[in-house]
Amino acid sequence: MNLIRSVLHLLWLIVTVIPWALFVVVFSYFASSTRIYWWCAGWLRVAVHSGTFILGIHNRVTGMDNLPAGAKDPAVLLVKHQSTWETFVMPTLMPHPLAYVFKKELLHVPFFGWAMARMDMIHIDRGQRSQAFAKVVTQGQRLMADGVWVIMFPEGTRIPRGQVGQYKTGGTRLAIEAGVPVIPIAVTSAKCWPSKAFIKKPGVVDISIGKPIASAGREPEELMQEVQAWIEAEMRRLDPEAYA
Repeated sequence: MNLIRSVLHLLWLIVTVIPWALFVVVFSYFASSTRIYWWCAGWLRVAVHSGTFILGIHNRVTGMDNLPAGAKDPAVLLVKHQSTWETFVMPTLMPHPLAYVFKKELLHVPFFGWAMARMDMIHIDRGQRSQAFAKVVTQGQRLMADGVWVIMFPEGTRIPRGQVGQYKTGGTRLAIEAGVPVIPIAVTSAKCWPSKAFIKKPGVVDISIGKPIASAGREPEELMQEVQAWIEAEMRRLDPEAYA
């Protein structure tokens, strides 16, 4: 049954993303970046709601009151990365537009990547690290000044359930350079959507949003250690079976 559900969900994503992406590509030349973002977030809501209806995956969110309340209050979101699910979910939850930092190769994915290319996101060449970080800082500061939050996955790639990846300091370096707080977020998505797995399982994904951590006067490594300590402790609280 889970295999059938997974196939149906994938087919639904393919069928819906094609016209949605074509619409975004065509009409993006006549729309603001904010409007383009919410158009794309609309398809992500379709993906998430269909994940609930077809796959039986439900979200349980805590800590929304920890998010900055002001319309222009900046933030860097640092999120545990276990599957594609959180990349779909985060824009549907957050009250601000989000700017993902991602590798530029994703722009070549048919339809999905074409729509992403029309959004004001931060796509980087991982082979050129110094230039990539300079772009993250420059573009990130501009976006946050406009009320857009930057979202990053400090482990860099999807990490299997119960494991810990290497937390890289790009997110904390950006926060320190821009003088903005970081917000750690724990996500237990691998319980339902395992890393790099095709078959998904019904269940509850916990999304826990931590309190903002000020970046002023901090060092990137030390700040990231605090972020990692909070996220991983929260992961063990939310999904103790995975860390038994």
